[in-house]
Amino acid sequence: MKIRILQGVEEAKKARGTAVVIDVFRAFSLECYLFASGAERIFPVGAVETARQLKDVHPEYTLIGERHGRIIPGFDMGNSPAQMVISMIKDKTIVHTTSAGTQGIVAASIGADEVLTGSLVNARPVADYIIKKNPDEVSIICMGVRGVEASPEDTLCGEYIKAMLTGENINMEEGIKAIRNHKEGMKFFDPELQDVFPARDFEMCTDVDRFDMVLKAVKIDDDVYETVVAE
Repeated sequence: MKIRILQGVEEAKKARGTAVVIDVFRAFSLECYLFASGAERIFPVGAVETARQLKDVHPEYTLIGERHGRIIPGFDMGNSPAQMVISMIKDKTIVHTTSAGTQGIVAASIGADEVLTGSLVNARPVADYIIKKNPDEVSIICMGVRGVEASPEDTLCGEYIKAMLTGENINMEEGIKAIRNHKEGMKFFDPELQDVFPARDFEMCTDVDRFDMVLKAVKIDDDVYETVVAE
């Protein structure tokens, strides 16, 4: 099994084999929490306009998304698991667009055979799924900040998944502490940013292996994918 760790949107376009698109803060952590909270379907999309077009056709859909961390104007919710509104999630179809994570799905689907999403909250089941399928090539894509700058949480998650695939060990406790002390972790504890990056998000997104689910992104139309729970 050939394993590559890639960074950001541009390198995501080089993904081959089984791709794992990682966005710990917060897109793919959130999607796990959405399903766990009763969401019926999730459609990740790249463009804000695509999301709005889906809402126009299906006004009952819930729009969730962010740009630069902040809720997109006119959307029902932002990208925060701590700020989820259960009445907008349970038994609902969600349309989800973000600065990094959903962009990675679009980019990775160009060349990958299948696209999984990954985060710290479901890293182990993702690794177990890959081990069971035993593909020739695995592309682990760490989306980072807006898909253009590496971030410690996504890189740690990528290294953790790779370590499980290769039978190695990694000190996750120390890794989480390092994230907490990095600017990407510290923003969740800034009193002036709690409306955008609540402290509870940090805890929820770094709750390693909380969920036993593997999420797979399946293309259904131009710029529209569906997140499904992989068998």
